[in-house]
Amino acid sequence: MAAAAAAAGTATSSLFSISSSSLSFRRTPYLHYLPPHHSFPSLPKIKRGIREHRHMFVQVNSMSEEDRSKLTAESNSETSLESSSSPSAAAITGGDGGDGTGFAAYKWWCVGLGGIGLLETAYLTYLKLTNSDAICPMGGGSCTTILTSAYSSVFGIPLPLFGMLAYGLVATLGLQSGAKRSTLGTGKTDGEIILVGITTSMAVASAYFLYILRTEFGGELCLYCLASAALSFSLFFITLKRFGANELREFLGLQLFVASFVVIALTTSYNDARSVSSGVTETEIPYFETEITKESNPLAVSLAKHLHSIGAKLYGAFWCSHCLDQKEIFGREAAKMLDYVECFPDGVNKDIKMAQICSNAKLEGFPTWEINGQVLSGEKQLSELATLSGFKLDESSPSN
Repeated sequence: MAAAAAAAGTATSSLFSISSSSLSFRRTPYLHYLPPHHSFPSLPKIKRGIREHRHMFVQVNSMSEEDRSKLTAESNSETSLESSSSPSAAAITGGDGGDGTGFAAYKWWCVGLGGIGLLETAYLTYLKLTNSDAICPMGGGSCTTILTSAYSSVFGIPLPLFGMLAYGLVATLGLQSGAKRSTLGTGKTDGEIILVGITTSMAVASAYFLYILRTEFGGELCLYCLASAALSFSLFFITLKRFGANELREFLGLQLFVASFVVIALTTSYNDARSVSSGVTETEIPYFETEITKESNPLAVSLAKHLHSIGAKLYGAFWCSHCLDQKEIFGREAAKMLDYVECFPDGVNKDIKMAQICSNAKLEGFPTWEINGQVLSGEKQLSELATLSGFKLDESSPSN
């Protein structure tokens, strides 16, 4: 019995003992484990005094170098797909890739140019509301002439006020760029999309004003107007560069709508302004004298004498509030010394035409000055009239 058991044990050992020299092993990091619930075959128990032997088999897969290279390539491919499916850095930074250099530059260009435009138009708005004289280093009195003309308001609102709001909005949106992603799925912020519309409107309006400046104020120079136009065009072009041609195609409809709206609004406003002088002749208004309440100062008296001596003329109409304001600037005594031409001395109705001398002067509005051959529309401050007429301030001494 013992001999049989020993024989069985020997057979078992020879059956399940494998010489290490008979197997070739390769070191590999890839081990595949069978599931935990998988049952492993075990050697049947040998009864009656024979020692039990249980063997567990672990499946070890060894692979060739070629298979390992293929598996590594597949792993890299899956990693690339996962990276491409996640939100890219370019989408987050608005097309600038990993760094936000281009985005930051665009942001600060908007803030800088918008801030400069805001300061300029705020100054012009102050001049318009306070009826003050503009400081114009070049162009003589052209700045005030243009800034006080009928084209300096849109639907009765000072034009610089619109510019101040536009530049202020550009600067504010520039500071907030990148704070909130677009809800339109364009990859740009809502603020940047609004900037497209604002800068488009500013560029179109500036082009329109340059046309007016060329056709209606030929030979006159307004540095403030040119500076504002340069700022508007700069903001428009850096916005175009920021978006790129492909992305701007998505907003072409918006830009065309904004441009059309601006042109129609400005044209309508200025046509209404031009029709005031012609429309007033269809209304019957009897002539009446206007009263000047302000007293004249020595400068105003001396300047009025000088303007009279050089043959300067002031064209106006009794019903024109700006004409009365111009006289009030001189005061009661000095205004009487001016060569004032009343263009409607017999009142206004459909049968009475404007005085021939006013028609010959080809006036575009009231009041209008004619100084040294120049025809200048709009109210003028004393300092500007002194510059236009060649009057020296020291001539305002009491001895004169």
